Amino acid sequence: MTDQAAFRASLQSVIDDFLDEQAIRLAPLGDDAARLIAEARLAVAGGKRFRAAFCYWGFHAVSSPDPAEEQALLRACASLELLHASALVHDDFMDASDTRRGRPATHRAFEAEHRKAAWAGDPVQYGAAAAILLGDLLLTWSDELLRRCGLPLERVSPAMDVFDICRSEVVAGQFLDVSVQARGRADVDTAMTVLRYKSAKYSIERPLHVGAALAGGDAATLSALTGFGLPLGEAFQLRDDQLGVFGDPAVTGKPAGDDLVEGKRTVLVALALDGSPSQRADVLDRALGTALSPGQVQDLRALIVDSGADRQVEAMIDELSRLSLDALDAAPLRDEAKTALRDLSAAVTQRVH
Repeated sequence: MTDQAAFRASLQSVIDDFLDEQAIRLAPLGDDAARLIAEARLAVAGGKRFRAAFCYWGFHAVSSPDPAEEQALLRACASLELLHASALVHDDFMDASDTRRGRPATHRAFEAEHRKAAWAGDPVQYGAAAAILLGDLLLTWSDELLRRCGLPLERVSPAMDVFDICRSEVVAGQFLDVSVQARGRADVDTAMTVLRYKSAKYSIERPLHVGAALAGGDAATLSALTGFGLPLGEAFQLRDDQLGVFGDPAVTGKPAGDDLVEGKRTVLVALALDGSPSQRADVLDRALGTALSPGQVQDLRALIVDSGADRQVEAMIDELSRLSLDALDAAPLRDEAKTALRDLSAAVTQRVH
């Protein structure tokens, strides 16, 4: 499983099998349930599978699974991907995003189906309802897949405790994010808190903890993994924030400057507002969350570059990555896992999409 392509293929097979089980279970509900399952398959397809990978190597940091346990471990790892898919479906709806990975976001896809069929009622409301329900269903399935992964209950139970904390952090972090956007302001400290709880912890630290708990890791091991995983998770999300402004739509699958159009009060934006003269800061502040032409996006990108915010974020990514790797070097973890985690560290911080 050091081959990421092979890991992703194995994981996708596990996810497909699980969704096949759900399709059979929901078959009596007819065509509408089948449409929901079909959209679920799209929601969990593709991606880098970073959360599953960190769960996998969190387990290996403590112990090497028996061959008979390998499939159970993959099912546990897949539960993190269902959680991620749930968060994305809900996030896209809350942000009014049109696309996800180059295809219509879930609420837009169901809205389009409603329009095409010329059904009664409001197609926008129908799309919203469908996205909420699909996100809830994926969240439910993430719990089910971890609980029924196939490992002994005495090992699954501590992992479920971590998973419970993880999901609470994600939901509360998401509410903090939408509240910050509603208030229309966020300093760097507030933006970092949103980043930490909405994304950083559930992307890397908690998946590591779930994997380690499944392997019987103790509190000291989980603490050592936090030393590595939390700063790396923050660096990961800072990279994502950079891509949300400067990423290539052909690569990211999202429109140019999507975070600016959505009005995201990220660390990058907070630093740009702090580092710009008041008049230019006002220009950026007023533009956030409005429809922007390609030319306006370019102008705001230039403003952010002139403020020095992008360079500050790059420096933060470098420093957090260094702290993370220093903690990994000092951690009492298995060498095989340390090697894989170093590779994953580079993958999540140096990505271009």
